[in-house]
Amino acid sequence: MKASREDLIQYRLHRAKDTFEDAQILADREKWNSSINRLYYSAYYAVMALLLFSELNPATHNGAKSNFTEYFIKTERIPKNFGKMYSQLFTWRQKGDYDDLFDFDQEKVMPYFEPVQKLIDLIESIVKER
Repeated sequence: MKASREDLIQYRLHRAKDTFEDAQILADREKWNSSINRLYYSAYYAVMALLLFSELNPATHNGAKSNFTEYFIKTERIPKNFGKMYSQLFTWRQKGDYDDLFDFDQEKVMPYFEPVQKLIDLIESIVKER
């Protein structure tokens, strides 16, 4: 059974929220590298829901970032601060996952929770407007 586009959009929004909760749990346990990873992925799933809603389907994380920037940040459909935040999380997720001797701390991670939550909420409201 093939899922409809609407089903996939809703699934990605659900994953965004669920992964955001994972980031909170990891932060509570002071697992900062894992928390930044989950924050990135929660934003990524929300962005992918938005791109899918807009009939864009990038095949890579870099493609998702490029499409998000081109179609939503540069056009100001989504405020620029969310584009900067998403790009920073993209970079930090890669650093945290792949660079040796690179560790995040509470001071770097905690300020990202509120804007990621707001991005998820904003994308959800855009998708529901239809």
